[in-house]
Amino acid sequence: MVRRIKTAVFPVAGLGTRFLPATKAMPKEMLTVVDRPVIQIAVDEAREAGIEHFVFVTGRNKAVIEDHFDKQFELEATLRGRGKSAELDLLEQDLPAAGQTSFTRQQEPLGLGHAVWCARNLVGHEPFALLLPDMVMHAKPGCLKQMMDVYEAQDGGNVVAVEEVPWDQVTRYGVVGARDWKGNAFSIDGMVEKPKRREDAPSNLIISGRYILQPEIFGEIERQEPGAGGEIQITDAMIRLMARQAFHGVKYEGTTYDCGDKVGFLAANVAFALERADVGPGFRDALRKILGDKPL
Repeated sequence: MVRRIKTAVFPVAGLGTRFLPATKAMPKEMLTVVDRPVIQIAVDEAREAGIEHFVFVTGRNKAVIEDHFDKQFELEATLRGRGKSAELDLLEQDLPAAGQTSFTRQQEPLGLGHAVWCARNLVGHEPFALLLPDMVMHAKPGCLKQMMDVYEAQDGGNVVAVEEVPWDQVTRYGVVGARDWKGNAFSIDGMVEKPKRREDAPSNLIISGRYILQPEIFGEIERQEPGAGGEIQITDAMIRLMARQAFHGVKYEGTTYDCGDKVGFLAANVAFALERADVGPGFRDALRKILGDKPL
């Protein structure tokens, strides 16, 4: 019987230097897409997929993330006193239940692989999901839910979300090779982290920031030597694990917005705002006024 995925890991220790000065005192994960912090959007996706335990790998100056997923008694008392029941209900539905959140520190910026390794004792010897909050997935059902369906259909293993990019961009990403397609899912038969030339890439399918991994990945990370910049890469550990465990890819249905990038962040705000019933019509009118006859 396939082991159900109950735990998700969220690496949130990054400094957010691309968004300075906004991130000088505020974590980049708390930047909002319309009115929802980027980290909340990732947690919403995980909850939709059935995740029950949310593990955050934090760093210095990230305490506000812990506060965000805690009760705010003064705020709640004020809202209650003013009769703002809709706002209270919104806060309540976004809040994980008591005991569902865990926090651990990554004391040094040693790469994604090291951040995942820091969560090993909280995850235990169980399969888990890994979500990079910077990568905001706009999808219904959510990207992780689509991956869970493939995980169960394949009786477990490791699952990676992918998307297609132009061939001239493959050198910027981790790239996978694909075979034995079934619908939007396939078996991964190769993996390259940022190929030096596009001719070295096995396909133009790139890893999109969502993973389902077996606990054996922790041992592979522990044996991983630091690469460029002294960082420990998760892709290198997955390549070694692939020698003894199955990896599957899911070309998920949806759109990815890289909210670690200013243009991606702005695009996410536009996309999410336009589909909102409460702000969409007014925002569309505001865009028309801003753009006018200006060429795009």
